[in-house]
Amino acid sequence: MKLKSIRSYLKSLFATKDKAKEQIQVKELVHIDELLNSLIKEKKIPGLAITVFKKEKVFFQKGYGYADLEAGIKVDPKKTIFRIASISKNIAATALAQMVKDRIIDLDGSFYHYVPYFPKKKHDFTIRQLASHTAGIRSYKGKEYGLNKPYSIKDSLHIFKDDALLFEPGTDYHYNSYDWVLISLAMQEACGVPFEEYVQEKVLTPLDLQNTFPENVPSSAPSLPADRVETIEKHDHDFATFYSKNRLGFRKAIPVNNRYKLAGGGYVSTSEDIAKFGQAYLNKGIINDDVIAQFISSVKINGNPTYYGLGWQVSEDKSGRPYFGHIGNGVGGYSNLFIYPQEQMVFSILINCTNPGIQEDLNECVIGILNNS
Repeated sequence: MKLKSIRSYLKSLFATKDKAKEQIQVKELVHIDELLNSLIKEKKIPGLAITVFKKEKVFFQKGYGYADLEAGIKVDPKKTIFRIASISKNIAATALAQMVKDRIIDLDGSFYHYVPYFPKKKHDFTIRQLASHTAGIRSYKGKEYGLNKPYSIKDSLHIFKDDALLFEPGTDYHYNSYDWVLISLAMQEACGVPFEEYVQEKVLTPLDLQNTFPENVPSSAPSLPADRVETIEKHDHDFATFYSKNRLGFRKAIPVNNRYKLAGGGYVSTSEDIAKFGQAYLNKGIINDDVIAQFISSVKINGNPTYYGLGWQVSEDKSGRPYFGHIGNGVGGYSNLFIYPQEQMVFSILINCTNPGIQEDLNECVIGILNNS
């Protein structure tokens, strides 16, 4: 896209009577557009999709680079399906909050109340401690990060169930995805419904997130409605190719099966769908404020914030603006979701590459748009 056409596109996003402000906004967004284009030109990433909402409307949306390098298929922010990695925790947390609201699960109840067959540890731990990464469960070891086994949630327990807790629950913070493997199992046991089916019914369908679903459909299909499985299968041609990067360039990422850690990092989606999901929190669309407040408030250890709530990162940017969301990194996928309640803005950025090391560039993009919105 030539500079003139970029300017025309960006100017069409604004409808303000303040011409001076409009010119500043357009100039800054041209800079953001050039920054994101440079990530493609300098071969830092294969492809990127960004969707920004402001006050419930699309403020900026564009695809950069390629969903498939070899085939020359370009990224479409409305259609290209990416691995969203740990933004899956936000989706799982939304489903968990619904269970809390419906009194199916008690956040302060023992995990063993719901999963009594899990090996007993030196200390008990609660659902809240799992959700806030303060239970002491370990993180990945060795090749566990890239497993390609069709484990069910329950079957995957053998990976880590016999390991001791890292610390007494509630005394420290250790981020990991196994916490959410355990939460999703507890949710299944508590409601008697497969995790992905419950999420579909309580989160994805109500929010009309038609492009958000478990990646490993063959393993998940038995517990999803037939019409939903059919819809998912139609998206096969929309999937991005997932890449990893080394000094020689991009190569196709190793095959993985994230079905067992669906709650922690197994969903796929489009940048537009993830922005719609974030917007639901600004609309207070699914659950009431007193429940949500627990999830998007930072937990404290000895009076010090962990900058993590229950399934949500909770922090402030360099300008002191509060936000919540998540950064995700998985095999073949990298993701950002930032929700700014005061500014009524949502940022969704998805990339089809394992951690490309460009978070500072993405932060600059977000801050630049915020400063001139």
